[in-house]
Amino acid sequence: MTHEVRGVVARSKKAPVSLETILVPDPGPGEALVKVQACGVCHTDLHYREGGINDAFPFLLGHEAAGVVEAVGEGVDEVAPGDYVILNWRAVCGQCRACKRGRPQYCFSTRNATQKMTLADGTELEPALGIGAFAEKTLVAAGQCTKVDPSAAPTAAGLLGCGVMAGLGAAINTGNVGRGDSVAVIGCGGVGNAAIAGARLAGAAKIIAVDVEERKLNWAKGFGATHTVNSRQTDPVEAIRELTGGFGADVVIDAVGRPQTYEQAFYARDLAGTVVLVGVPTPEMKLELPLLDVFGRGGALKSSWYGDCLPSRDFPMLIDLYQQGRLDLDAFVTETIKLDEVEKAFEKMHDGDVLRSVVVL
Repeated sequence: MTHEVRGVVARSKKAPVSLETILVPDPGPGEALVKVQACGVCHTDLHYREGGINDAFPFLLGHEAAGVVEAVGEGVDEVAPGDYVILNWRAVCGQCRACKRGRPQYCFSTRNATQKMTLADGTELEPALGIGAFAEKTLVAAGQCTKVDPSAAPTAAGLLGCGVMAGLGAAINTGNVGRGDSVAVIGCGGVGNAAIAGARLAGAAKIIAVDVEERKLNWAKGFGATHTVNSRQTDPVEAIRELTGGFGADVVIDAVGRPQTYEQAFYARDLAGTVVLVGVPTPEMKLELPLLDVFGRGGALKSSWYGDCLPSRDFPMLIDLYQQGRLDLDAFVTETIKLDEVEKAFEKMHDGDVLRSVVVL
């Protein structure tokens, strides 16, 4: 049986997205059909539309999603019809060298659905991050479904599927922020504010938010920033050092992903401190640092891919914290929208007017 649904498609580079009829097959072996309830509008979706990921158009966009499993294919025992799930793009294989070494959060061979969703004319679609959740239903690998408490609001829960998890994990998993640490976060959009929330959860004593917009710095205070720095007005490296006794922060998280912000992060950390890059650079960007400084300052320079998360471990734990009132996922939701409003949401995102627009189906 084929399911006919509506979905948001990017047909060509930099062209406005369109609402199209999508044909979704019944799940085959190892697959799950999910009825999507909510899906966040992430910068990665905009990167797909702009051709910044690859040129495998047309794309079925959307990946920060929560919903209910409608059907499963042969051999699936992770989830069952009726399960409330968050979709993830790290369905661990269990067989690659990372998994076999007990590091599934670095799985090098994550799984996606084998069958393709198509347009009405049979054109195969490339689902964003193997998910494609700006649609009423989507087909994924069963391992991409993480079962969580069904009482959690889908508008909030779905955000753990990408950006919020990336920021939280950059602080907690990659940066290994500990009690009493000083942390600086450069860039206070959705990912950066999630990193701030993660640093607060981890018990950081001082959390310094850096951005060029006062509006975003005000958002950061709500997520746990103890100090703010407007880097349009003040040298952020000097400001972070001043706020940390002249030494620099224990952990500095670059949630922007540009050579300038990475250099700021590098020099704003304490000796033997940690730099975490979680902002996504573009292919043409280059970084130049004196090798002697890299050697002489010690510490660690890390990149955080999906917040180094393990969905089966992290999603239920974070939902529990949300349910306890210790992690305010609702605060990331600036607005809820309909499927046909995704293009407008991209414009608001580009202008910095929202933390997250969330499509509700």
